[in-house]
Amino acid sequence: MFERNRIDNAVNTRQTGVAAELTLDDGQVLAGKLVVGSGRSVIEALNGAALFFEFEPYEGERMLLARTAIRSVKLIEVPGAGQLKARLREVEGFEPGEALGIAPGASIDEARQAYHQLAKIYHPDRWASAGLPPEVNDYLAAVARRINIAFAALERAEEARVRATPARAGLRPQASRARV
Repeated sequence: MFERNRIDNAVNTRQTGVAAELTLDDGQVLAGKLVVGSGRSVIEALNGAALFFEFEPYEGERMLLARTAIRSVKLIEVPGAGQLKARLREVEGFEPGEALGIAPGASIDEARQAYHQLAKIYHPDRWASAGLPPEVNDYLAAVARRINIAFAALERAEEARVRATPARAGLRPQASRARV
C-alpha cells in the first residue's frame, strides 16, 4: 500500500536555491541555483544518500543532475541587500557618466541612449519571472536606481546649461527683451 502522507510531505517540503557554479565531468560549467531542503546545508545535501540533485540554471529549465557527474561545486557569495544599499549611499565621487558607461563630456543624446540600453538590461521586472535569489533581485533594483539617478543628474545639468545659455535656444538674453 502507498504511504500517502509520506508522498504528500515530500512534495510540500520547502526548498531553497543556493547560488552555485557547477563543473561537470565533461568540463561544462553551469551557473544557477542548487536546490536543497530548507533545513539542510549544501554540504549535507552533497554528502547525503541522494543520487541526483535538483539544479536550476539561470538560463534554462530546472534539471536533475547525477551526483557522479558533478566534478566540483563553487558556492557563489551573493552580497546581502544591506551591503548593496550601503554601496549606493557612497555618493562621494559619484560620476553619472561613469555609471552610464559614457565618456566625460558626452552629449545628452549619448547619455539617453546609454540610459535606455542599461535600463532594459537591469530593470528588475525583466528578471521577475527568472526565479533569481532575493539578493540578486535587490541588486538589480539597486543598479536600476543608480542608472536612474545618474541619468536624472545628467538631465538636470543639461537643463541648467540650456537655461544659462538662452542664445543657443534661439532666444535673446533677458536684458535685451526689456522694453524701453
